[in-house]
Amino acid sequence: MQTIRAPARAPVASSRRVATFRAAPRVSRTPVVVVRAELKVGEKLEDYPNYYKVLKTSEGKTISLSSYKGKQPIVLFFYPKAATPGCTKEACRFRDEYSRFTAAGAVVFGISSDSPADNAAFGKANNLPYPLVTDENSILRKTFGIKGDFLGLLPGRQTYVIDVNGKCVMAFNDQLNVEQHVDEALKVLASVKVAA
Repeated sequence: MQTIRAPARAPVASSRRVATFRAAPRVSRTPVVVVRAELKVGEKLEDYPNYYKVLKTSEGKTISLSSYKGKQPIVLFFYPKAATPGCTKEACRFRDEYSRFTAAGAVVFGISSDSPADNAAFGKANNLPYPLVTDENSILRKTFGIKGDFLGLLPGRQTYVIDVNGKCVMAFNDQLNVEQHVDEALKVLASVKVAA
């Protein structure tokens, strides 16, 4: 008995083509911020990333905190938002005591994540004699490890005094007692050698 086999079928060509796509790698547009730790008294700013970062001022200029090393101490106060009641009160108190800061040889900067234009309007409206600096994307705030207040909903209000050698000699945080930032900074400038 002879077995008859059916001829093998040729593969049927499919009219559908299956394309495989490889997803493009995602590129983050958010700057990478390396937080060393919270900046504390006794630490040097040069140990913190972004100490050398160029920042825009309300006067249309640029500054770098590192450029003051060896020249004069810095009073740097971080405020949450320009033109809000607490920040206005704090900024105006720094304005009213500005001559005492300059007499101590210090340079004063207010700093927030507001735009240079918003900071310029804030400074002009309150006749502020010192520059306001824009901390774009809160990079410096994050670098220094400044914690937010009210469950992180509000950026922290923090003031630093940095001596002429770039060392932190005061770190003061208080969201509600806005004028005390000025008092604490003046007290430190009067009691600590901050000049070269």
